[in-house]
Amino acid sequence: MLPYPGGRHPRIGFLDGAVNPQRETKVSIFAPWDEQSYVVADVPEAIWSNLGLTYLAHTHVPTIWTKQNITLEPLEWNRRPNGLLEITRKLPNGIAYTARVQALKDGVLMGLSLLNGTKATLTDLRVQNCVMLKGAKGFEAQTNSNKIFQSPYVACQDTSGKRWIITAWEPSHHLWANAPVPCLHSDPKFPDSAPDQTKQLRGWLSFYQGTNIQSEFQRLDARGWRTLHLPTK
Repeated sequence: MLPYPGGRHPRIGFLDGAVNPQRETKVSIFAPWDEQSYVVADVPEAIWSNLGLTYLAHTHVPTIWTKQNITLEPLEWNRRPNGLLEITRKLPNGIAYTARVQALKDGVLMGLSLLNGTKATLTDLRVQNCVMLKGAKGFEAQTNSNKIFQSPYVACQDTSGKRWIITAWEPSHHLWANAPVPCLHSDPKFPDSAPDQTKQLRGWLSFYQGTNIQSEFQRLDARGWRTLHLPTK
């Protein structure tokens, strides 16, 4: 697992829906069966609130900042002990999010926290987290016929039928995939947040070799990824 270096677009198609993608939210996660195959996890790709589109990791539709002609400065991932990648962005209105991503022996644990630094309660805190498949050999077909949606899991099968990429976020809100990209989404939603409150989300990404994907979902449930803790420093 490495910070995505940028310089090449992580999508195959629907490029006009992600102009100038920012590398600061993106992580390259390599497949255990092929050191040259990888997915790009965008954490977060977008954050909405009752205020409107509050953050976007590329240029597409207007955010509450572009409507005010405010440009957000570029940031970079911070490397922490034990391979943890971490980044915090404080937005002009006081909202701040922190993303943490850590590779474990059997998968990648992800976390998002959001601090409401405004003076009013935030609602409708929907998050879009994207797993892009362009760089994963055998998974790059621009179709959704190779994908399974079973909350909170979204999984993509390769052309051999024996390998899978799985992602999940909790609390689960919206499962979907964008075939032209192609990508996977297990998009979560923060609970409503009063001023000065911090809310948390937990995510997971892993690879599976086998033909019984339902059994793997059950194993991941038993793995307890939802309750694992990411370091805070």
